[in-house]
Amino acid sequence: MPELPEVEALAQFLRGRTVGRTLTRVEVAAISALKTFRPPPTALRGAVVTDVRRHGKWLDLVVDAPDEGPLHVVWHLSRAGWVRWYETLPERPARPGRSPLALRVGLDDGSGFDLTEAGTRKRLAVHVVADPAQVPQIATLGVEPLSDAFTPAVLGELLGRRNQQIKGLLRDQSTIAGIGNAYSDEILLVARTSPFAPTRSYDAPRTAALHAAVREVLAEAVATASGRPAAELKDAKRRGMRVHGRTGESCPGWDGTPCGDTVHEVSFADSSLQYCPTCQTGGRPLADRRMSRLLR
Repeated sequence: MPELPEVEALAQFLRGRTVGRTLTRVEVAAISALKTFRPPPTALRGAVVTDVRRHGKWLDLVVDAPDEGPLHVVWHLSRAGWVRWYETLPERPARPGRSPLALRVGLDDGSGFDLTEAGTRKRLAVHVVADPAQVPQIATLGVEPLSDAFTPAVLGELLGRRNQQIKGLLRDQSTIAGIGNAYSDEILLVARTSPFAPTRSYDAPRTAALHAAVREVLAEAVATASGRPAAELKDAKRRGMRVHGRTGESCPGWDGTPCGDTVHEVSFADSSLQYCPTCQTGGRPLADRRMSRLLR
């Protein structure tokens, strides 16, 4: 699933190629992806793109439509969605069918992009709204972790609201926006903490270390992703992972010095997490089952 760094890079990529351009085609190929009906996608034809923004893991194409005024085309790529850019957009119209195509957007210079979604579980969501806050999942987003509003004090307050596993808190979009399964694994390695550590066990030094890890991991990933074409972002993300998706490989160490241990995994029904026992859990492997015992 694309997370904050990849979505930020996609916003930058699209911003540099679409701002000032006029939309000539907006074609829905997967009816299930379109979550709003008014204004209709046809209202976007002739609209001029004025910006591309990011809200957590959501992308926001801001346009000025001829009859509707300012509108926002906001979408969430979910687990298997992506943006496919074309310097010359295919002429064939987007039609419902078995292809992964969900939405096609064409620009007045002949370029454009598709929103695609692989697999059978269709969760990609597209909204056409006058205000992004009309999308409940955007209206309820938590603090942006790379913003000035995200301070150690704010993180401490979030940690203390209720006792839960730290991995869950980092992934909760209503608490901190933009972090998912992959980068939470990376953050917890750098912070040297168990993914199952209870949030109310964090004192001021551990909170400061976790805050620093969040900023370091995300800022590094954004810098790596920035400027890359959309087609390269997935591979760049995989190459940059220290532990996520690297079960059985040697741990590179929380500080870049190999610790001598291997990356372990805990599997769940539809996901998994990766961690290093030496760096994160005092050398103790976590039980590989859903109800793993909390490690403090």
